[in-house]
Amino acid sequence: MERIAEVIVVEGRDDQAAIKRAIDTPTIATHGYGIAKSTWELIQRAYDSSGIIIFTDPDFAGEEIRRRLRERFPKAKHAYLDRKDATADGDIGIENAKPAAILEALEKAHCTKETATKEFAMEDLMRYGLAGGPGAADKRSGLGKALGIGYGNSAAFLNKLNQYAITRAQFEEEAGKLE
Repeated sequence: MERIAEVIVVEGRDDQAAIKRAIDTPTIATHGYGIAKSTWELIQRAYDSSGIIIFTDPDFAGEEIRRRLRERFPKAKHAYLDRKDATADGDIGIENAKPAAILEALEKAHCTKETATKEFAMEDLMRYGLAGGPGAADKRSGLGKALGIGYGNSAAFLNKLNQYAITRAQFEEEAGKLE
């Protein structure tokens, strides 16, 4: 499977790790039912730019989170795992699924496949002191806040820049303010 254009919204970090084992694509974790304002904003940005796939656990809590997300993002795509594919030792969750089951669920969600064209490269981060130098993490944090994409290590931040349709003009304007 090629890269997926949409951002996958899951419940937690273990779910994100399971998705990453199956496919290299951006994810956002809700961290449960009490979704923070900053997380809602990040999901909104992804929804508006590339679209989202809601992929919650096949249990009561997962369905409640899916319902809340569906109300706010009616055109989101949905991926579903069968309970048997998501259960290990009595625990139900995406984190228990094998990569093949995750990929099958994403295929059934009719995700948009893309051949990624990258606007930004690691050289852009280096040029503005966002990678590989003193204070780079703080600069990425400030720029991520200004652009509304949140924090990430150098590689994750680069993926966010390319995934969330940040323009070169937006990047250069905000990055120029970091000096």
